[in-house]
Amino acid sequence: MWAWTLWMLPLLCRFGLADLPAKPENISCVFYYTKNFTCTWSPEKEANSISYTVRRTLCYVRENDTCNSTSKAGSSCSFYSSLTPPDIYIIQVEAKNAYGIIKSDITYWDLTTITKIEPPKISSVKPVLGLKQMVQIKWTQPVLAPKSSTLNYTLRFRAVNSTHWMEVNFTRSGKNEEEAYNLTGLQAFTEYVVALQCVVHKSRFWSGWSQEKMGVTVEEAPHGLDLWRVLRSDKVDGKRPVQLLLKKAKGAPVLEKVLGYKIQYFPENNSNLRETMNTTNQQPELYLGNQTYWVHVRSYNSLGESPEATLRIPAIDEKLFHCIEAMHTCLTQDQLVVEWQSSALEVDTWMVEWVPDVDSKPSAISWESVSHARNWTIQQAKTVNSSILQYDLESLTRKTSYTVQVMASTSAGGINGTGINFKTLSISVFEIFLVTSLVGGGLLILIILTVVYGIKKPNKLKHLCWPDVPNPAESSIATWCGDDFKGKLNLKEFDDSVNREDGILKPCYSPNDFIDKLVVNFENFLEVVSAENPGKGCENILGGEKNEYVASPNRPYCPTVSTEIPPRGPQCLSSGMLEGTCPETRERLLPPTQGCGPDHLCEEGAPNPYLKNSVTTREFLVSEKLPEQIHREV
Repeated sequence: MWAWTLWMLPLLCRFGLADLPAKPENISCVFYYTKNFTCTWSPEKEANSISYTVRRTLCYVRENDTCNSTSKAGSSCSFYSSLTPPDIYIIQVEAKNAYGIIKSDITYWDLTTITKIEPPKISSVKPVLGLKQMVQIKWTQPVLAPKSSTLNYTLRFRAVNSTHWMEVNFTRSGKNEEEAYNLTGLQAFTEYVVALQCVVHKSRFWSGWSQEKMGVTVEEAPHGLDLWRVLRSDKVDGKRPVQLLLKKAKGAPVLEKVLGYKIQYFPENNSNLRETMNTTNQQPELYLGNQTYWVHVRSYNSLGESPEATLRIPAIDEKLFHCIEAMHTCLTQDQLVVEWQSSALEVDTWMVEWVPDVDSKPSAISWESVSHARNWTIQQAKTVNSSILQYDLESLTRKTSYTVQVMASTSAGGINGTGINFKTLSISVFEIFLVTSLVGGGLLILIILTVVYGIKKPNKLKHLCWPDVPNPAESSIATWCGDDFKGKLNLKEFDDSVNREDGILKPCYSPNDFIDKLVVNFENFLEVVSAENPGKGCENILGGEKNEYVASPNRPYCPTVSTEIPPRGPQCLSSGMLEGTCPETRERLLPPTQGCGPDHLCEEGAPNPYLKNSVTTREFLVSEKLPEQIHREV
């Protein structure tokens, strides 16, 4: 018994506390310097109305105060007065509803570890005169930052055409309102985006990021140059034309400016026949002899020249060096991958050429050098003239994400625009239009055919849409009479012999649907029969001379005898059999309450329960001289 009580006690206590508010947990407090001291807790929302009271105790000054909040306002509360850093606050949260109060655990908060300040404000990002690949960032400290407190900073930066952020960390004493930092190791003549955030030393809450600011590094001499050529088969004045292809080397600054190119070329066997030309064209043409030539190209701007790029032009009769044994390409998402195999181990630099189609002119050739590798990957994003301001991208994969960037380039350099991300549809616009057209056209044709059919054959269309429902009250059974009626019901004549002593009738059962056919407008049928045989009175209308067993409500002049009909036995012949004898079924005929003749009115007998659902009440009637037995052959 005691064990059972001890086991039930925790359950009873739990049910007793079920309506109390949830205990405040996960208390977290932040000291927004010189603004407020804010605490939050969980649960954030309650189903019932709950009031919260936050009790704060200031350890150093020995003061107590409270802050009130409700569940509707949220699970947070702020103190705006008595902010006394450095100090330690003791915080406890009470939750109260109509059923009681629940208190949280006591928590301790050191203001120096939970202080959060506003982000710094960047004033400028500029290059320093005479210092390359560097910008200087200047900013002002947050107005509400603690005075003479050490601040830790995180500076993040990226190139304008890049999405990858890089970060550097440093510390400042915080004594100066304005601070500066030199960001080095940058690319020349490149635009960068920078942002700052800070935190009070020993605090775990960083400020938000400052507003982004952009700056450009100083311009330098060109970084480098890539050089390639297109060999022509035709000759001009006995010399073969060779088209040079020039572009900035990999890793060159995006904003790098090039004012022109210095080209020197000479035969391989005689360097004294050196020729020089200056040009601003990135695809200049040289007219060379049949022998082998060497070409040297430098790009230049106002700050100097780039390193020299060298290219060998083979002689006309020189046999080409075939060292690539196999090559295959594949398209992976938005990148084209080319791989090749070669047994020439001494070759470490390759040149990849590609064109949009076979019929392209040599000027449309794209190319790129590959060093110390036997595979090459490049994104697809097409070169067009400056007069074209739109371009249709083709051969895209369905339900695939893509990034598009447009670069504007001149002879002085180029810059990338903002990247645009998009995802292709699962079905194309043409397929959507095609499916919509087919479905709409099919419905229109169906409507037209239906209207034409309705105009040509309105009765059939009406019959299909609104078919006629037969009216039972207009059934032709009301017109049946005489021998024709007997044939329709497939009835046999009764035998004239009746056993008076036993009062037993021997009927032969009619078809199963006899009752249903007899019910429909039976009163009209009896009136028709009465009109055709007015002299017979209560005679047996089915062929008997004196056996009266059917009465119409309009002729109640015969004695009424109610019958009790037992259910049929399984030995009865079915309505479909042609010959046979029905088993004898006894029907007890109750004696009439009083005799009556043709000149006396008959008293209505009790309603027959077997025929209680009939439209017209039917009863078996007998004459004054009823035979004891009636025999019938089927």
